[in-house]
Amino acid sequence: MVTIRDSRDGDVPALASIYGHWVAHGLASFETEPPGEAEMARRRQAVLAAGYPYMVAESADGRVLGYAYASAYRTRPAYRFAVENSIYVAPDAGRGGIGARLLDALVEGCTARGFRLMVAVIGDSGNAASIGVHTRAGFTHAGMLPAIGWKHGRWVDSVLMTRPLGEGAATAPAP
Repeated sequence: MVTIRDSRDGDVPALASIYGHWVAHGLASFETEPPGEAEMARRRQAVLAAGYPYMVAESADGRVLGYAYASAYRTRPAYRFAVENSIYVAPDAGRGGIGARLLDALVEGCTARGFRLMVAVIGDSGNAASIGVHTRAGFTHAGMLPAIGWKHGRWVDSVLMTRPLGEGAATAPAP
């Protein structure tokens, strides 16, 4: 059984381990050096202080299997109703629906906070798992930035996908 819950301070070592693996071995993140626990704690606190959700997937035995959070898509005021999502699943916990459950919870949390659009910036156009999870959650393809990053000895694309939240662009946001 997997539970999706808000992250806690005690989750930081697991967050750093999961993210560190994907920085070192994957293309989802364009960072090239895994940040340490102190930096991951600082980043998590900044997300929470800004009012965004930060969630984890926890196994029945208390192990963090993945995490997801939302943050500002861009910092200029006109973008204030758009969020960007980030989802990372432990390398030995993939293909079990954890990413999808985290994404669903993140969509729900961002909708409840009044955000109107979620943007996925997916590293590597060959990342079929992430593209598939986002497609199943109602995201549509919004574009691609070809060869925007250089990592692991090759050029890497970024795929952009979006999903309306709540009323989306159908109505003006509350003042």
